[in-house]
Amino acid sequence: MKHSYLTCLLMAAFCSTSALAAPVVTVYSSDGLHDGNNSWYQNQFAAFTQQTGIKVQYVESGSGAIVERLAKERTNPQADVLISVSPFIQRAAKTQLLAQFTPEAAAVIPNSTPYYTPLVNNYLTFIYNAKLLKTPPANWADLLDKRFKNKLQYSTPGQAGDGTAVMLQVFHSFASKDAGFDYLGKLQANNVGPSASTGKLTALVNKGEIYVANGDLQMNLSQMARNPNIKIFWPADEKGQRSALDLPYVVGLVNQGPETENGKKLINFLLNKQSQSRVSELSWGLPVRSDITPNDEQYRTAINTMKGVTTWHPNWDQVELSLSADISRWHQVTESE
Repeated sequence: MKHSYLTCLLMAAFCSTSALAAPVVTVYSSDGLHDGNNSWYQNQFAAFTQQTGIKVQYVESGSGAIVERLAKERTNPQADVLISVSPFIQRAAKTQLLAQFTPEAAAVIPNSTPYYTPLVNNYLTFIYNAKLLKTPPANWADLLDKRFKNKLQYSTPGQAGDGTAVMLQVFHSFASKDAGFDYLGKLQANNVGPSASTGKLTALVNKGEIYVANGDLQMNLSQMARNPNIKIFWPADEKGQRSALDLPYVVGLVNQGPETENGKKLINFLLNKQSQSRVSELSWGLPVRSDITPNDEQYRTAINTMKGVTTWHPNWDQVELSLSADISRWHQVTESE
């Protein structure tokens, strides 16, 4: 009996030590790609673990907030992989939160850099309640109409990646920052107020509590099944042109993360052909590899939704340089209204 008892103790200690020693990789990510059942993240993380034995620990927050968390942990990094959007990923690289790493697929991924690589293509969108509005607002001027007073909301620039994209899109559509800030000041008369989360606005539009909000293509397409009253639109500029800011999810290797080699393995896995081929099927995103064209229905829907819309890619390094000043000015023009 004594021998059996000692054996049990030894086995328990061995199992406990083995569990602690199990390989892991920790991902800090902005929200969107983990939503729903069997999302792209969930599916691919499970496949990665099955193939490598490495367990994925996942932490999610807003695009700016997740980079802020990484910055607070600078002296004791807890993450191995960062996934965010521009310009926050550029800020992470500039402040040396990211390590140099060139993924195996970098040669077939446009806009790759030594510190970060696009992971899933995506674009700024706007949504409206199609049950309460027969047609979407045609242009930016329409959004200033009094019928949208307290019925319009966009997420806060500087806190939410999509909210920051709204500010940049307005600069682009009005051809200057001065004209853009002037418009955003006027728009504030209709804006409900700040929102740190873009995703939460969808349910408000669907219920009719607000009529119009901002979003992004991948997120909004994935939300439509649960929110049948929302539809996507892009307001036109004064020339009648509709455009959408290129807003991909971007991945980088955390500088001095606890499991750097496992982080490299996960990044390479998420960028391989098999994984990228399923991003539209599972999460409505668009692959970043130039050598892949999916044939699933979700991919075709996303492409068709973008018909007639011109996409544009800002100089994100320039955006990051002036971001703090632009956010401060945004607060000035909106809080004065």
